[in-house]
Amino acid sequence: MPDNLIIQIKELQQDKELVELINSRLNEFSGFKNKSKDEWFSELCFCILTANSKAETALNIQNELKFSGFIEEKEKSLSKCIQRNKHRFHNNKAKFICEAREFKNIKEIINSFKDSFSKREWLIHNIKGIGFKEASHFLRNTGTTDLAILDRHILNLMKENNLIKEKPKSLNKKNYLELEKKFFSLAEKVKMNAAELDLYMWFIKTGKVLK
Repeated sequence: MPDNLIIQIKELQQDKELVELINSRLNEFSGFKNKSKDEWFSELCFCILTANSKAETALNIQNELKFSGFIEEKEKSLSKCIQRNKHRFHNNKAKFICEAREFKNIKEIINSFKDSFSKREWLIHNIKGIGFKEASHFLRNTGTTDLAILDRHILNLMKENNLIKEKPKSLNKKNYLELEKKFFSLAEKVKMNAAELDLYMWFIKTGKVLK
């Protein structure tokens, strides 16, 4: 039942060490507004890499390539790095990253929009390899707090707690937005924004607080 999940989240809020860790991560996200355009582009590439892969795998690749690698490495070299880190779709991901270089000024582009939903729509329609989940992830990591990142961990937890009847086989715009409303409803009940709730739910499923 959803009540069990609410109780679990409230219990976690009594863990001072966890609360401090989550707040620190949220502060990192909100501080992204002061970071360089290269750091924003690197974060976009990280989110491209998270599709169909573990976040830790994408993080390892990001740490190896650094800002300069995402911006300057040739497609073949990118592919080798991605493959070396055991990502299944190394060729496609390298291609998407190279094509995304058209928007190396992603920070300026995103900040030209007034609301989060317009930002997300632009990303989905202009960056190959970015869907609703990845766009929401990128925006959360760069300071947006009002979008849901509906990855497998979050959807599994929602299903286990009867917030949704079944986990969809694929996510299109219609069902993503419907599921997102249910996530927002839970966020309202626990008095958190979407970014904060995501970290608590992700911790429940993985025992980790990543980005």
